[in-house]
Amino acid sequence: MSLPEWFHELAKEVSNKGRWGDEDEIGTMNLVTPEATLRGVGCAKTGRSFSLALPLHHDGPQTGRIPNRINPLHTMIGINTPFMGDPQKTCLSDDVLVMGTQCATHWDGLAHASYAGLLYNGYPSGTVIAEAGATKCGIEKVKSIVTRGILLDVAAAKGVRRLDAGHAIVPEDLDAAVAKAGVTVEPGDILLVRTGQQEHLRTGDKDAYRLPAPGLSYTSVKWFREHDVAAVATDTFSFEVWPGEDEAVLLPVHLLHLVEMGMMQGQHWFLDDLAEDCAKDGVYEFLLHASPEPIVGGTGSPVNPIATK
Repeated sequence: MSLPEWFHELAKEVSNKGRWGDEDEIGTMNLVTPEATLRGVGCAKTGRSFSLALPLHHDGPQTGRIPNRINPLHTMIGINTPFMGDPQKTCLSDDVLVMGTQCATHWDGLAHASYAGLLYNGYPSGTVIAEAGATKCGIEKVKSIVTRGILLDVAAAKGVRRLDAGHAIVPEDLDAAVAKAGVTVEPGDILLVRTGQQEHLRTGDKDAYRLPAPGLSYTSVKWFREHDVAAVATDTFSFEVWPGEDEAVLLPVHLLHLVEMGMMQGQHWFLDDLAEDCAKDGVYEFLLHASPEPIVGGTGSPVNPIATK
């Protein structure tokens, strides 16, 4: 089944192909200019910081339904081992972590998705290979992410604790959350879209957290392109609404963001503590540091995003 016409039309409208040159591999991260970074720095006024990452633990959000996204397997390979053979002197403990790079709080890099044989900026999907991973648009090409973050608490803006499973977040929802935040979205900002889904993880109901899920509608894609945001992250498993809005295309928001716009996506971000603080002081903007690990050839990376108000 071919992709529907609405998808192709929307892809043309939001495409950033060639915008930053034919050799560009970082897409909308080009919008994180020194000016955008300083705008973020200016938001740090109280010094209160919030980690937006889930713990890396074997009982993480994955349920095994996606076999390659295993929860972290943590193994000790050295326990108080004498460094020079004498246990009365320096001893060291070492460990190993085996995990899917996208199993917990993470960035989806631009090489994570493709269609019609292409990645972002027209690179062939065949540039992702078994031996080296993503030879184009690898996550290591994104050197740092320090900019202004804005929490768009869509659930709170709609007056609910969490959005219903299957709720599609449309531009009107985003506008309402922006109005609640009392900010103006500017180029280079990173938007954190809260649905309230993490409540399911806190109660131990991983199946309810997983799918079906609220998430971004394909109708929101043009909204993000018009606002020239650098990236978007959510507190859900699927990022976009699941089940999708058109069975003719699987994960259209992934394709439009990653392949056409060159915009990374964040998933499994823990936003509840930050949201509670924002509700208390009415401040929804902050300095966001969310640099990926420089995994050479990586299609994604775990991240511990830090929001400082």
